[in-house]
Amino acid sequence: MSTEHKQIKSNNGYVHYWITRNCNPNAKCILFTHGLTANHNMFEKQVEYFEASYTVITWDVPLHGLSRPYKNFSYENTAMELKAILNEENVKKVILVGMSMGGYPSQEFAYRFPENVDRIIMLDTTPFGLKYYSKSDLWWLKQVSPLGKCFTDHMLRETMAKSVSKTNYAYNKIIEMLKPLSKAEILEQMDIAYGKFAKENKDVQFDCPVLLLLGDSDTTGKVKQYNKAWAKATGYPLHIIKHAAHFSNGDNPEQVNLEIEHFIQGKGSYDF
Repeated sequence: MSTEHKQIKSNNGYVHYWITRNCNPNAKCILFTHGLTANHNMFEKQVEYFEASYTVITWDVPLHGLSRPYKNFSYENTAMELKAILNEENVKKVILVGMSMGGYPSQEFAYRFPENVDRIIMLDTTPFGLKYYSKSDLWWLKQVSPLGKCFTDHMLRETMAKSVSKTNYAYNKIIEMLKPLSKAEILEQMDIAYGKFAKENKDVQFDCPVLLLLGDSDTTGKVKQYNKAWAKATGYPLHIIKHAAHFSNGDNPEQVNLEIEHFIQGKGSYDF
């Protein structure tokens, strides 16, 4: 399988994406959206696994990776960029996988274009919905960037990588993805992404199947608490990824890949 690196242009900038198109015209398409301060390489273990049977799209979310500079970042705009990518590739239905911050463009897209969504997998992320977040929760989101200023450049990167990983692979991958970014750019991404979430958060409802995946050692913010509340309020299945922190698809790609595959195929829960 060969992967094509492509880009689209909007009024806000260029957005880069990578597509591995399956030769089977009936193959389903999986679109992976990475987390904050990361890029499309966050899903290399997933691309390796799924490219044989699916068309796979990864992308650098606006303001991240090669999709910089980018003006007027918002989750509404990220959804519109995703729609443009799918239109360009003539993809009518997509399976959305969103990791951490990547869950927000995914949910925004599913909210705006439900007819284009086959199913949704939310990976160590948190829900859209006003009832889940207190005023103090939203206030603390806005403090992430200011608190980051207290760290030296080296310490900020080390702390970020260690806090979301449990394996050497996941740790090294985070360090690698942070390398092209200056400290100022890291803090800017945090400030804008969290600030926009607080402003754009809303109540949503999805009619397609939704699966929640969560690392058993995910200690990032209140992700674990939000996922439990999300599953309880909606009835979405919540599956725990063993031996994994926040970057669970890097810590335990084997289980994450099988969870995604079984969910796409309509299989039930199983033990690892």
